[in-house]
Amino acid sequence: MNELKEKIIKLKKSLDVTIVAHYYQKDEVFDMADITGDSLELAKRSSQTDTEFILFCGVGFMGQSVKVLAPQKRVLMPRIACCAMARMIDVDYFDENLNIINKAGIHTKDILPITYINSSAEVKARVGKLDGIVCTSSNAYDIIKRALKSGKKIFFVPDRCLGQNFANDLGLKSAVIGIDDMKKIKSADIICYNGFCSVHQLFTVDDVAFYKDKYPDIIVAVHPECDPSVVAVADFVGSTSQLIKFIKELDISQKVVVGTEYNMVHRLRQKNTYTLSATKPQCPTMNETTLEDLYNTLKSIKDGKYENEITIEKDVAKYAKIALEKMFEI
Repeated sequence: MNELKEKIIKLKKSLDVTIVAHYYQKDEVFDMADITGDSLELAKRSSQTDTEFILFCGVGFMGQSVKVLAPQKRVLMPRIACCAMARMIDVDYFDENLNIINKAGIHTKDILPITYINSSAEVKARVGKLDGIVCTSSNAYDIIKRALKSGKKIFFVPDRCLGQNFANDLGLKSAVIGIDDMKKIKSADIICYNGFCSVHQLFTVDDVAFYKDKYPDIIVAVHPECDPSVVAVADFVGSTSQLIKFIKELDISQKVVVGTEYNMVHRLRQKNTYTLSATKPQCPTMNETTLEDLYNTLKSIKDGKYENEITIEKDVAKYAKIALEKMFEI
């Protein structure tokens, strides 16, 4: 592995490329990156680099977001892995759910869609066409508050947990299409698409009770993609970057159990940090990318073959950018 790392470093030095990696990547891939962060930070910082090429180690929607924000960049991915949550929604499913909201008695003009950044460029474009906004887990609270000033109902896609948790935090009513009846959908302030993160669904109230019983003074910190029942009994709820900041500021003697992806948790600190699950909560698609993939993609740039380059249709990019830029404005 060390030999392969050396080849990657040597090859990278000969190319006009920036390597970026999400916090959920494997250690060996994460360690090769020039820029690391959560989805929001990577989208912003990658689009502002001065290199021609961005080599993005993450999942497909992340590479798409960089390409939308900085179309002049050539964005390649060692592995175009698909986020399971993002795959739960496409434009057809979006429109089907919009029709259900209409049937509940809510006109489209009275709906403001918000899509979590964990969605395809096509879904972001559909949201952009309806004057909607993209959000991340770190800024969703502010974006939803701002959106509600429009007097419209929020159609939140694709993560139902994120929508429900922020509704609860704001003292608002929420409903989930496919779970709740038409009456509840019509009365809801935030109407959620029935999508979820398979990793964050692993964490349960029983897991929290186990750690609280074992270590009475332990702090439970979870991501807002967790089920509302888990969020309700947590001591701290925050996005990936917010979790990192919160935990790093704790005294090292303070025990903390974290409800989010394993790769990030085990890098946080060496002592008194636990993962909130009986099984290893590792994102399978984030972990598809290997050092060999990274090397091969770099070599493809050198050879002029440009493997796994991200391209987006002009009309899709136009409207997806509208939705993304609204997020940055807020």
